[in-house]
Amino acid sequence: MEQLEKVEKLRQRANVSYEEAKEALEASAWDLLDAMVYLEKQGKVKPPSQESYTTNCDEQTQYVDVKEKVQEQEEEASRKTCQKLGHLFRIFIRKTRDNAFCVSRKGEEILRIPVIAMLILLLFFWQFLIPAAVIALFFDCRYSFKGKDDLEGMNRAMEKAGEFADKVKDEYEKL
Repeated sequence: MEQLEKVEKLRQRANVSYEEAKEALEASAWDLLDAMVYLEKQGKVKPPSQESYTTNCDEQTQYVDVKEKVQEQEEEASRKTCQKLGHLFRIFIRKTRDNAFCVSRKGEEILRIPVIAMLILLLFFWQFLIPAAVIALFFDCRYSFKGKDDLEGMNRAMEKAGEFADKVKDEYEKL
């Protein structure tokens, strides 16, 4: 750094004139830190108001206990997760209550039960219901969902299962 740049920098930091900055730098062999100390000793610059520093966190209010903060954040995340799960559970219950699983044969509806009842039955009797449902497809039974929600995607899947059963039945009859 050139002498002029040092004079300018010291003048800005110490808020002194060019002449005082140059004098201080010459007296301190052009070292900026020594020049600041020189100006402080002459009373031209105020020393920093705080001269002691500590690493003791009890005296400093901006520090927080890390364990407490982490525990607080974990509890909040857990609370939010529980709220989300509760919300999803309420949506699940509403959708399974407000919609029905329907079984029809040759266009005539023969069974309609709430989806939640169907899920409970499947939970306990899946070994009997799943094979019975597959076999019923071959006897022209069709499955669908009806209710308040948009169930078009599930109904399309049920139609494809019925069409597949018809294709298999047709292939078997050709043999």
